[in-house]
Amino acid sequence: MRELLRSLPALSGDVLPFDPDAAPDHPLALFGDWFAAAVDAGVPEPHAVTLATADADGRPSARVLVLKDVGPDGFAFATDARSGKARDLAGNPRAALTFWWQRVVRQVRVTGTARHLGPQASADDYLARSPASRAAALAVRPGEPLGSVAGLRAAMAAARERVDAEPGLVLPEWQAWVVVPDAVEFWQGSPDRAHVRLVYRRSADGSWARSLVWP
Repeated sequence: MRELLRSLPALSGDVLPFDPDAAPDHPLALFGDWFAAAVDAGVPEPHAVTLATADADGRPSARVLVLKDVGPDGFAFATDARSGKARDLAGNPRAALTFWWQRVVRQVRVTGTARHLGPQASADDYLARSPASRAAALAVRPGEPLGSVAGLRAAMAAARERVDAEPGLVLPEWQAWVVVPDAVEFWQGSPDRAHVRLVYRRSADGSWARSLVWP
């Protein structure tokens, strides 16, 4: 495995130009620009993001999910209240997000506090999903023992029938969340390893300051 890992290429994407001195004052504006550039460059599933949490005892956990919105408050996603990430955030709301867009050699890192958006936003998010997505969420019991894949598929088929019959049905455990950032780092990779790291940090008054840091 060691030899295989060391034989693989790294930083093999097409580096885009980035002038940190011309970056906007707000990190969400730069995120929008970088996200649009990733989409234009054909980055597969650029809305996939790794969410890292820690439980009340500080034990970390990370998983990939799909970003659902970016707005004035931050970065939105949704999950089942019975999931490990929801349990972690209920006890320790600190969270981190990491986007990796290999094709343009860019990474965005977000740290902040996650906030549950409440029943109405959660219901709106659930009903905005496709019938297949709603059925999948309705069928599963996150983290519980599963007897077989056949049992999973049977539960999902039954849930799809129910979703089709009750289009206004909302899973009670569904939760919409937003990560409110206090720091956002934009990392532009370079084949010569002179990577550019631009970090935005939120001040106590809500304003943002940005600075370069060493790679």
